[in-house]
Formats: sequence, C-alpha cells, structure tokens
Amino acid sequence: MTQINFDELASLIRCNSHSKNKVNVDLHGEQMIELLGPLGFSLTRYQREHIGDHLLFHTPKKTGRKVLLLGHLDTVFPDGTFNEFHQDDEWVYGPGVCDMKGGNFVALNALRQLRQQCGPLYNIDFLLVSDEEIGSDDSKALTTELATHYDACLVFEAAGKNHEVVVARKGIATFDICITGKAAHAGNHYSEGIDANFALANLLLEMTSLSDLKRGSTVNVGKISGGLGANTISPKANMLVEARFTSKTEQQRLLKGIENICLAVEITGVEIAINGGLQRGVMVPNDEQQYLLEQISKILGSPLAVEHRGGVSDANTVSAAGTATLDGFGPYGDGDHTIHERALKSSFALRIEQVSKILSAWCFNTPFESINTSEQVVTP
Repeated sequence: MTQINFDELASLIRCNSHSKNKVNVDLHGEQMIELLGPLGFSLTRYQREHIGDHLLFHTPKKTGRKVLLLGHLDTVFPDGTFNEFHQDDEWVYGPGVCDMKGGNFVALNALRQLRQQCGPLYNIDFLLVSDEEIGSDDSKALTTELATHYDACLVFEAAGKNHEVVVARKGIATFDICITGKAAHAGNHYSEGIDANFALANLLLEMTSLSDLKRGSTVNVGKISGGLGANTISPKANMLVEARFTSKTEQQRLLKGIENICLAVEITGVEIAINGGLQRGVMVPNDEQQYLLEQISKILGSPLAVEHRGGVSDANTVSAAGTATLDGFGPYGDGDHTIHERALKSSFALRIEQVSKILSAWCFNTPFESINTSEQVVTP
C-alpha cells in the first residue's frame, strides 16, 4: 500500500490560494515547484500581472505517447474564511483537499512513484493554471494551445463516489446583459418612458423557456437588478444569465436562441448590450476517449467506472481542443466549495497506484534521454 505523507498535503492546504490572491497563489506555485523539482521537470512560467502565474512542468520528449496532467492552483476561499487542515482516521479536511490540491497531490505522488520505479521521466508534462475557479478566462487560450501537443490528458478533479472518472461535462456560457430604456415620471409622463424592467421580465421568461431538461439543457437567470423607484419608469436593468448544455447541437441552439431573444426585445425600443458568451465548450464522450478507457482497463486489470457531470472544469477546454481527455483522477471527496470540504484518505492511495501504473504503461517503452532542468519565463 502506498504510504502518504498527509502532513505534506497539510502545508499545501494551509497556503491560502484564493483565485484573486495573486501573492499567495504564486506562493503555492512555489511550493509545487519545490516538490516537483527533484523529479527532473523543467519549468515554463507564464507570468501574469493580476492573477497567479500559470506553471508548465515538462520533461524531455521522444517517440511515444505524450501525456498532459492537468490541475489548478487556486481555490474558492478568500484568506481568513477557511484555511485550516485537519484529519481523522478516514478523512482529511480543508480548502482544496478534493478541489483540487488533493488531486494535484495525487499527481505529484504518482510521479514520485513512477520516478522511483522507472527512472527519469519523459513524455509527461504537468500544467497547473491559476484561475480555474473563476472561469479560466486567462488560462483557457494557453490550455487550448498546449493541449494540441499531447495524445492524452488526465485531469485531477475529484473522483466520483465510487471512484468514477469523468467522461462528459456540460458546457457553459455566461452573459451579462444590460438593458437601457428611457426614464419618465410614472404618473405624469408614463407613455413617454421605455421600461427597461418590463423588457427584462420578458427576456427572463423567454430565455428560461429555452431550457430542455430532457436534453440536459438549462438557462438560468441568476441575478437581476433595475429601476430607480416606484414612481419612475425604469431606465436601466441588468441580468446575469447562465446556459449549460450536454451536446454541441444544444450549445448552438441555446447561444443562438439567447441572441435572437435579445434582438426581438429590442423592437420595443430598449437597447441591449450583451457581454460574455461561451465560457467552456461541452465535453462529450468520443472514440479516442473510449480507446483510452479500454487501454486503462487492460493496464489495471479491471474497468474504471465512469460518469457524466453537470459542472465544468478545464477538461472541457482540453477535450474541445481535440485531445483525448479523462477527468476525475483526484481523490474522492465531498463538500467542495464549502467549509465542510473533505477527501477520503484511502482514495489517495488508490488513485496514486492507478495513475502511476497508467503512466508507466504509456510512457516507458523505450530508453530514457537526457533532461534539461532549465526554467523558462513567458510573459503575456
């Protein structure tokens, strides 16, 4: 059984890495650099001004399958809200133990085991981005470009309850819609006004009617605001809208539907400004992914359970780039994004063993070539 140093995980958890805390996200990145350095990785640092730097740990390349491991450094908890780590016989508790410092810890220890068993590493890179929890708006382009250089990607978000890996995730689009009408006195000049609130109400009804639960498609108007007071025709209104979908066909239907609804409502005289759009494309099962699963079943001697999830991750981005992708290789846990977040201790050992076996089978069929341990720095 793999021996796991949970005190080491504790030090990672106690370093607050809220997405908007650049200083601490970079400190956590330095922790990972220190831990991965002895394994012979070279480092490319993608420097950022307002968010943490993205880090790509890479090894020499040679003939054979190229594999990307993918995780994120950031968590959802601002400093001072939830920083503590503790454990009992079965569980570890703390911010990021399953989402996803715990997953990164699985990848780290699988790589350690692989290095110990097989010698210097090659054909395996490890990307840690800093903004996944706030939508990956900055890292998405980088992840998309890098993904095209790999034959397979393993993502270390939390496992399912029965250690399922994730083969499908809904896509997501978000919109900030601003509606401009015309103010007027509601008593004296009612007919001269153009009611932005009324337009918003119509938009809300029309957009939510696009939802089709049988197809797994939803449109949610999550926040609305507008108006000045009861005696004034509303000159401004605003709505935040999220669409989720399980297929590219539904993705296109919802995005086009939202656009058409806004155009139709503009006929009433309001002006509508739409900010946002597609955030992460849908991740759907495909033949290349199925081939990975079949290979893994042979490597491990039994099939991995699989599941579909409604939530998104950077697996959506890699999959959309055309790289065969499997998610959920982190430990099983629950309570993520709450102060009750925890991860199952035995799950770490299982995932470390599985990942090290998979990488050993995929990447160690030919002799090793020399390592370059230099660091590159890439600025925006």
